[in-house]
Amino acid sequence: MASTFVSQLFNSIADTGRELLDRGTGKARSHSIEGLCQDLLTQKGEASGMALAREIVEVWETLSDDKKRAFFSFLDRELAPDQKAVDAAVAIYHKNPSPEVLHNLSTAIEAPRQELMRRINFAQGGTAAIVAMRKFLVGQLRAHPELKFVDEDLRHLLSSWFNRGFLELRRIDWRTPAVVLEKLIEYEAVHEIDGWDDLRRRLDKDRRCFAFFHPALPDEPLIFVEVALVKGLAEAVQPLLSRETERGSAEKADTAIFYSISNCQDGLKGITFGNFLIKQVVAELSSELPNLKHFATLSPIPGFMKWLKGAKGPVGGLSAKQLSSVKSVLAKKDWFENPALAKELKEPLTQLCAHYLMNEKSRERPLDPVSRFHLGNGARLEQINWLGDSSANGLAQSAGLLVNYYYSLRHIEKNHETYANERKIAASSAIQSLAKAGRK
Repeated sequence: MASTFVSQLFNSIADTGRELLDRGTGKARSHSIEGLCQDLLTQKGEASGMALAREIVEVWETLSDDKKRAFFSFLDRELAPDQKAVDAAVAIYHKNPSPEVLHNLSTAIEAPRQELMRRINFAQGGTAAIVAMRKFLVGQLRAHPELKFVDEDLRHLLSSWFNRGFLELRRIDWRTPAVVLEKLIEYEAVHEIDGWDDLRRRLDKDRRCFAFFHPALPDEPLIFVEVALVKGLAEAVQPLLSRETERGSAEKADTAIFYSISNCQDGLKGITFGNFLIKQVVAELSSELPNLKHFATLSPIPGFMKWLKGAKGPVGGLSAKQLSSVKSVLAKKDWFENPALAKELKEPLTQLCAHYLMNEKSRERPLDPVSRFHLGNGARLEQINWLGDSSANGLAQSAGLLVNYYYSLRHIEKNHETYANERKIAASSAIQSLAKAGRK
């Protein structure tokens, strides 16, 4: 009710502003998105500013891809910082490095497009429009790297608007509005949800699902996590996903398995929510179900097969000949359904995986993105699971291997600090032994 009232109020103000703009000074107004943006930046009145912001949002939704690209080129070219003003402010600061002069320098450095986006954000639906703008822009950066500074400005603003203090954690269950449940089916990025019956199983009594929401996007989950409440450390994902698996009791479970974490908004790429989400969900589950003693993930290893295909020579404790043999077996169709071939691969492939997770790094950080995420959150690399995911995607990205990252409530912060400051990976003795063998 309150949200509806505020929406009506803002629209009423914008309607009044549009009437004022239309009466104006008798001059013809530009209705191109570039012209509207220039008008918005020079407009002083609140009502007329809201009207222009709303019109920009409406026009953006009608633009072709070519015109959207032209709009971002306009932001890059026309609404960048004024170089002469920056040079002048720097010169003054060198002569007089006072707080006031520093403030003036900061103002000169900020691109006018940032203020433009703040003003667009006043419109009803403005936040959603800006997220949509960045989604389009992110998809253009490879072909148009010159737009990266526009993207950095948008990411800077969105990082402020979507910081943890503004986010709301909600539990998702079968009573959640259908419009949100449909988004879960659409956005699930790790293990596809096959319709409503599949979703119902994932929201059953021995399952939990939590998501972060933002007040400006009340029906749009930003990120969500799916949790299975089980006994012991889960080693395979198919039993967790199966609709035929016997329902367990949440009150008798001792372990919460985070088996899927999905980011939902491409326009918020590079803005981290997951670290806050997992820690808050652990707190929520601990409060609801004191019987839960262990918290762990059942995670994919998305970079493993890509790394393995490019690996050459002796690596991970395997000779060049042994490595070639492993690759030859993996190239055989349905190798995982052949007990003899699977047995032949299990030991060397598990050892290679431990080596990959522990020893293969870029800039002192693990190559694998999922590993970087969980280790950075303070988790411990606990266990590698053989054929934990026999789906086509699981086989393609990690030869069916899955890994458990264990969140020890007593050691999360210590592990996080050690990883952040020393780049030291917390790992179980079993994985350390496998990785050590991989260094020989």
